[in-house]
Amino acid sequence: MATQTLETPDVDLVYDVHGPLPSADGRPPLLMIGQPMDAAGFTTLAGHFADRTVVTYDPRGLGRSTRKDGRVDHTPGTQADDLHALIEALGAGPVEMFASSGGAVTALALVAAYPDDVTTLVAHEPPLMPLLPDAQAAERARAGVRDAYESKGWGAGMAAFMMMTSWQGEYTDDYFAQPAPDPAAFGMPADDDGSRDDPLLSDRSWAVSGYRPDVDALAKAPTRIVIAVGEETGDTFTGRTSLATAALLGQEATVFPSHHGGFLGGEHGYAGQPEAFARKLREVLDATG
Repeated sequence: MATQTLETPDVDLVYDVHGPLPSADGRPPLLMIGQPMDAAGFTTLAGHFADRTVVTYDPRGLGRSTRKDGRVDHTPGTQADDLHALIEALGAGPVEMFASSGGAVTALALVAAYPDDVTTLVAHEPPLMPLLPDAQAAERARAGVRDAYESKGWGAGMAAFMMMTSWQGEYTDDYFAQPAPDPAAFGMPADDDGSRDDPLLSDRSWAVSGYRPDVDALAKAPTRIVIAVGEETGDTFTGRTSLATAALLGQEATVFPSHHGGFLGGEHGYAGQPEAFARKLREVLDATG
């Protein structure tokens, strides 16, 4: 693995290249991205593609990538510009891409803006809130997570986030009638360290979950787009947004093993089924359409 830094006026992007460039087998590099997850989250999955050249990176302001633009917010358009610059820096032509969660949102923005950058995109559980029939209620639930974090710190915010993302179905009055969750019930600390800069729990990433894809641009792009959803995700928030995104693009979501973090190994505390997940991903990437 070679770790490199792409320096731009706005950010120093750190990325890892697993394998040779250009790739030994002539296939496009496989770029794996998340948001707010950085490259470390793809260690296990990348290990299952030892025969491929895999590239992982830390989005701006996350992990090892240092912002120089004076901002703290995360927006799909800006992240898409970063990815375009990274793909150009790789110098290996268009890439194949596995993108999960907020990374899947960024990937859809990338394909819309730079349609020649990606040959196949597997977008895994993009949390696209505007596509839900209960979008306003979902926004209220999201605000509740932010409010819990702002008032009581990380543990309370994460407990509220887990309650929101594990709720089955639309956000009804029953959801909002629940008492605030106890962080200890989710194994979270109740102590407040005073920080309020978490990109998941604050409002810094609301532009990601609030993104609406450019359907016309995606339809015109030569990129093959596959929307993926975990078989265990059920009718939770990202399960519903995945199905809604697939329907928006005129397709059915492709079912992958496990849950929202199905590709993660045990070292990340939210283990999925990475071996089975990798097999499915390989199958989808190898398909011709």
